[in-house]
Amino acid sequence: MKKNRWLIALSAIAIHLSIGSVYAYSVLKLPMFEKLGWSDKTVTVAFTIAIALLGTSAASFGKYIEKWGPRKSATIAAILFGLGQLITGFSVYTQSISLFYLGYGVIGGMGLGLGYISPVSTLVKWFPDRRGLATGMAVMGFGAGSLIAAPFITYLINIVGLSNTFFVLAAIYFSLMLIGASYISKPPEDWMSSFKNAQEGKKSKPCQISLRQINAKQALRTREFQLLWVMMFINISTGIMLISTAAPFAQYKAGMTATEAAAMVGIMGLFNGGGRIVWSAFSDTLGRSNVFMMFFGAQFILILALPNVTNALLLQVMIFIIISMYGGSFALLPAFISDLFGTIQLGAIHGLLLTAWSCAGVFGPLLVAFVYDTTGSYSIAFYIFATLIAIAFIISVLMKVVIREATNKKQQHAS
Repeated sequence: MKKNRWLIALSAIAIHLSIGSVYAYSVLKLPMFEKLGWSDKTVTVAFTIAIALLGTSAASFGKYIEKWGPRKSATIAAILFGLGQLITGFSVYTQSISLFYLGYGVIGGMGLGLGYISPVSTLVKWFPDRRGLATGMAVMGFGAGSLIAAPFITYLINIVGLSNTFFVLAAIYFSLMLIGASYISKPPEDWMSSFKNAQEGKKSKPCQISLRQINAKQALRTREFQLLWVMMFINISTGIMLISTAAPFAQYKAGMTATEAAAMVGIMGLFNGGGRIVWSAFSDTLGRSNVFMMFFGAQFILILALPNVTNALLLQVMIFIIISMYGGSFALLPAFISDLFGTIQLGAIHGLLLTAWSCAGVFGPLLVAFVYDTTGSYSIAFYIFATLIAIAFIISVLMKVVIREATNKKQQHAS
């Protein structure tokens, strides 16, 4: 059956909308405190495990995802993520913390990892002319998942109770992901040549050329991989730091009420999701390395200035811009991987680079908590992250130089 690449994209979005509900985790905290009496630390550990497993499972199973193909991989992800929600429901019903960690953290986290990279690596192959836009569409679903999940989960808890909410979510997420998995597939072997022939004579973007075609083991040894890992680690650490401190920081610095700060956090979700598709689309024209340089240059100025801003509107605008770049980096990453290393093991390489997310998910919040507990202020944490962003900017410039050298070498060999 001949498949439509835009419907493939829609299938990827369906999968990412489901697993993106993990960003709505905060709405589960208060009901768990009230019903189960679990502490904030106890409840937060499950989320930390899930994010850590996202990166490590993506790295561990990346090469198998390429072998299994997107349909089988997405189906396994649906089973794991749905099962994780189901076990979480039983853990709440039985008030078992260990079962809660197993369901939401371990099994659900593995479903996150498999469900995240499989659709993205597939879309890059279907959209050789719009790699950035393609990956942006998929991960936009992940970023925007909380916008749908948060109010829906709150509604379910009020109607059916906490444990039953997870049972309902298990059925919905499993079904939605399975529908996406049933249509998603790799393009046919002759699809690239057919696509190029069809584009001849049309006013359309040319296919974007990869610098090389190498496997994950070879990519791991390149300077480009190592530089990109550090860039992602710093960018994600900064974004997670801001997400975890935005509400109390805005109340303290700009005098915003708790309700206003909560509304700001909701709007941050819009910019997180929107930034993924906007910045990734721009990167198809401006170039991935140029957009990363823009990210770090702008973030350095904004993060350095934030501790001195007391105007609520200005503070929110600055935060929204930074969060859009945080989201945008996730969309740029798979397209950048394709540019640098090709598509033969894109999923495996993507999985290895997502370990930066796992590390950043631990590093960012812990550093902020340590600084705040030690100094009683968030300002010093912002200055520390501004320094890290400055380092990332230097690395992004170095990355551009390395890419230029590799491009020149490739052209010399070709001639």
